[in-house]
Amino acid sequence: MSRLKDQYQNEIVDALVKKFGYKNKLQAPKLEKIVVNMGVGEAKENAKILEAAVKDLETITGQKAVTTKAKKSVANFKLREGMAIGCKVTLRGEKMYEFLDRLVNLALPRVRDFRGINPNAFDGRGNYALGIKEQLIFPEIEYDKIDKVRGMDVIFVTTAKTDEEGRELLAQFGMPFAK
Repeated sequence: MSRLKDQYQNEIVDALVKKFGYKNKLQAPKLEKIVVNMGVGEAKENAKILEAAVKDLETITGQKAVTTKAKKSVANFKLREGMAIGCKVTLRGEKMYEFLDRLVNLALPRVRDFRGINPNAFDGRGNYALGIKEQLIFPEIEYDKIDKVRGMDVIFVTTAKTDEEGRELLAQFGMPFAK
């Protein structure tokens, strides 16, 4: 079991129960899953670009990526329904905690001019979305091997009922929120 999961089950739950005054430890919010999504708009002209994005995402997360397809046709974007335009990975359990640990302790400190992440990017139900501008911040990606700098979205889905509970949960995991 990962160090972060052990820490969650003991210290973090106790801190959340104490702060929000829950009657039971099971009421404390949990991290359900982390979804890492990479939209690759250029993939409609060149399928090789999507393959490279999928490979990068699989290297970063350590799990097989799924390609996402366009739901609707948009003539202005030269997009047809069913075209592959991105990829995503849903992380749960052990791999989720391991990814969170690497993101907080290795990747985010490598961002240029990093002053913390936006504390207001919650959706109203305790889930948090984080945009990353380049995949190079992850140590698994070799600088010489990438063809193009791509960004990605990282969504943290929690069982928290409010944004305040979700923010506190992620802060307990060591998320560097900007003051």
